[in-house]
Amino acid sequence: QVQLMDSGGGLVQPGEFLRLSCIASRSTSITSVMGWYRQAPGKQRELVASITSGGDIIYADFVKGRFRISKDNALNMMYLEMNSLKPEDTARYYCHAKWIGEPLAYWGQGTQVTVSS
Repeated sequence: QVQLMDSGGGLVQPGEFLRLSCIASRSTSITSVMGWYRQAPGKQRELVASITSGGDIIYADFVKGRFRISKDNALNMMYLEMNSLKPEDTARYYCHAKWIGEPLAYWGQGTQVTVSS
């Protein structure tokens, strides 16, 4: 059973920085795609950013220029650096991964990000 553990959330003020981390119990070098999603209360879960095995990156329009996704296959880690945080970024953020050749996708338990003054 693959496990993803995400961490790094917290309470910050608008304009501040947070870095989320996700560690996988399996090699991330053989993932087809990894990504970060978020879900705010009363809203659907939405894609924030994703990175493929080939290094192709997609960002949601609402985080372009502020967030940066990266992956360290040597450590089986994925990161989300979040700059210039806004109150509307408040949500629970989830790590997501899919491994090559497997139909199932896996989720972390989520880490809460709250941006408030």
